[in-house]
Amino acid sequence: METTRLTNRTAPAEPLRVAMLSYHTCPLAMLGGKKTGGMNVYVRDLSRALAKKGITVDVFTRSQDDCAPRVVHDLGPGARVMHVPAGPERPIPVSETERYLDEFVANILDFAEREGLRYDVLHSHYWLSGVAAEALSRAWGGTPIVQMFHTLGHMKNQIARDPSERASQSRLDGETQVVRIADRIIAPTPAEVEQLVRLYGAAREKIVVAPPGVDLAHFHPIPQLQAKQMIGIPPQRKNILFAGRIEPLKGIDTLLEAIALLKERRIADLSETCVTIIGGNPWADTLDEEMERLQRMSLELGLDDLVAFAGARDQNILPYYYAAAEMVVMPSHYESFGMVALEAMAMGTPVIASEVGGLAYVVCDGYNGFLVPRRDAQALAHRIADLLNDRLLRERLSRNAVHYARDYDWAIIAERIAAVYEETLAHHPARA
Repeated sequence: METTRLTNRTAPAEPLRVAMLSYHTCPLAMLGGKKTGGMNVYVRDLSRALAKKGITVDVFTRSQDDCAPRVVHDLGPGARVMHVPAGPERPIPVSETERYLDEFVANILDFAEREGLRYDVLHSHYWLSGVAAEALSRAWGGTPIVQMFHTLGHMKNQIARDPSERASQSRLDGETQVVRIADRIIAPTPAEVEQLVRLYGAAREKIVVAPPGVDLAHFHPIPQLQAKQMIGIPPQRKNILFAGRIEPLKGIDTLLEAIALLKERRIADLSETCVTIIGGNPWADTLDEEMERLQRMSLELGLDDLVAFAGARDQNILPYYYAAAEMVVMPSHYESFGMVALEAMAMGTPVIASEVGGLAYVVCDGYNGFLVPRRDAQALAHRIADLLNDRLLRERLSRNAVHYARDYDWAIIAERIAAVYEETLAHHPARA
């Protein structure tokens, strides 16, 4: 059913038009880059799913390549990505992008005026986009704002091990302001609802729980031997997979410690086992600090024959990595949701994850995977051994994982988000 703009006119209603803001990272970027991960996939796939429902979606993101087209139609009919100049047209640290928000807003306003566009809803992602949404809403006479944070600064600070990992005061202040001005806030889990209320003083009545979805046409079970052949893993070799950004809060060091324990105590046969870490750029002339630390740690633990740093991978090849793996390991210290877990489950791959944030919500211990305490290498090692040693256990968790993921089809999730838009608009009669 096509979602249309609320109107009192007798003429045919126009499609709902949404300005989707993803300021600091492009939804078309390759997974596993410096600042590309679940949020990129979320914005991209939600925009596609909304467009299929008849909602027009324009995704605005900061241009990071002066050679890239300003308007890209890769999301299919009804959805497009706008690369908006704001500061240097190259990748820069997220902390530096804040200073170019005014330019980002001004260029969006200019684009909308030139195109004669009027947006019904602003849907902003991450706190920086929320700040931009406030300025755009004010310029457009009160366009309602739907906000999703994806990660929260106060939660990041609770698990930070040193000052470099802490969220800035500017971010904390920005998040608090966006919580205050947003008309609706999308939280992926009930746990984040409580975090928003407790840490930011959010009004509970304007928070809606709507989890991310998964593209079941893209992520679905395929034969493991076929997948191994596609990515060059020998048929007899078992694969343990990590996929995501290379940063401290992802807990990759805990995975390396767990593999070292398995090797030292011989509680699983690792002679035909490999560990593949997808994300980052392990071949850069100047390595990222966390990548350098993890590679050095792998060598010091004597894991260079077991662990392969595979770099960032395109979404088109990622399903084969999931399908080729005996398990996906997510040893994160904090995850708002953990979309990698959902993608792996849709492929029929069990997940071992830290019992934190959204992972504790999406991974059902003993049903579609296992939960372990964060930073507990010993507990993680034992669960990895369980899956390596027990084929029947892997097969049972695999079947359950596929069944579980079906409830998260993007068509279902997009229906929930569209309902949030309509309900938000219903409380803004000036926008009718």
